[in-house]
Amino acid sequence: MQAMNPTPLEAPSDDPCAREEREAPRNLFERIKRQPSALLLAAQLLSLLLYPLMDGTYSGRVLFGAVALVVVPLAVWVVGRSSAANWIAWSLALPALSLSVAALLLDRPELVIVSSVFEALLYFYAAASLIRYMLNDECVSSDELFAAGATFTLLAWGFAYAYFVCQGLYPESFLGSVDPQRPRSWMELLFLSFTTLSGVGIGDILPISAPARVLVMLEMMTGVGYLATVVGRLISLSVLRAKRR
Repeated sequence: MQAMNPTPLEAPSDDPCAREEREAPRNLFERIKRQPSALLLAAQLLSLLLYPLMDGTYSGRVLFGAVALVVVPLAVWVVGRSSAANWIAWSLALPALSLSVAALLLDRPELVIVSSVFEALLYFYAAASLIRYMLNDECVSSDELFAAGATFTLLAWGFAYAYFVCQGLYPESFLGSVDPQRPRSWMELLFLSFTTLSGVGIGDILPISAPARVLVMLEMMTGVGYLATVVGRLISLSVLRAKRR
């Protein structure tokens, strides 16, 4: 009688996505390390909720901006896990943080415009780093879903800082329905940025100068491109992942 070969045991799946799902974090620190985008998104949303309470005070806006300058480079470093990403992020964050503190202590608001240049570059760099992170990964993890939301807020913040710089260099660049001639507040510029990036177009702030209109057009293109490429790719990978199961 021919001996029957034992049925080989089924090898565990080599799917890196499935392996990543099985490896659950053991503690809070490991969870934060594996999902830095969630921490960044939470910090952005928290500051968004607290901004209305501090928008009328100059020191309050500087304080919350300084806190964000610490959170963003840390998130970029954890996501990128490279010394280059860490060095570039902190090279932008440290001057912005120093100028913000100097503007607050020395009572020199003009320094805030200079610090906003570094802050805008930092937010755009962080957004580009997260987009690269999402595009290079073949697995749609929970951190990538948080990264999609965090990247949107980073782009909105970056353009809001760009609007703030534009208003400082070109006064009366933005016209509002309330007190049209006064400079727009930070919250108004951030609201303009969110409405432009999302494409809803319900803002009551209008760009008047040519540089302001160029910035708004660039943000429109950025919003459409972000939804078409990054978000569309995440949806496609999620559908393919579901079909393989």
